[in-house]
Amino acid sequence: MDQDWEDRVTAAWATIDDYAEHGAADFRAVIDALADELPADSPLGLFERACAWDSTGHSDRAVPLYREALERGLGEISRYKGRRAKIQLSSSLRNIGEPEEGVKLLSPELLAPSDELDDAVRATLALCLSGTGRDREGLALVLGALAPHLPRYRRSMAAYARALVEPED
Repeated sequence: MDQDWEDRVTAAWATIDDYAEHGAADFRAVIDALADELPADSPLGLFERACAWDSTGHSDRAVPLYREALERGLGEISRYKGRRAKIQLSSSLRNIGEPEEGVKLLSPELLAPSDELDDAVRATLALCLSGTGRDREGLALVLGALAPHLPRYRRSMAAYARALVEPED
């Protein structure tokens, strides 16, 4: 879609907090109206609708929309939005009691080209891992993601993260 549409979507998302809990349906209507400007099968429209359901507390309604957006090629249209969809879908899957699916979906993202979403991938994957009872692996991911941001102790925290998942001698 064109930059004007993207700008209007961004502006709509900037107002989500104005709707609070009681205006969730009104916010989703704003996003629906924007998505309706696109062809019915547009992965961008599906993605924005999924985000709106997800952000208003309905992970169950968001999951099929995220899946369809990815199936229809969201990642080919926008690698960034495709990656966001995987992160958000994984989080929603965890929320509806399917963290194993979230782990399967996000694990390959650890090997994807790096971008500003790397830490979100790791944080969400850590939550999904915890949801499957793999807390040590989740903690290792979070510590590994945090370590580069620390003013000191980077090497130590990175080593501790590795030690959590490496086999003991």
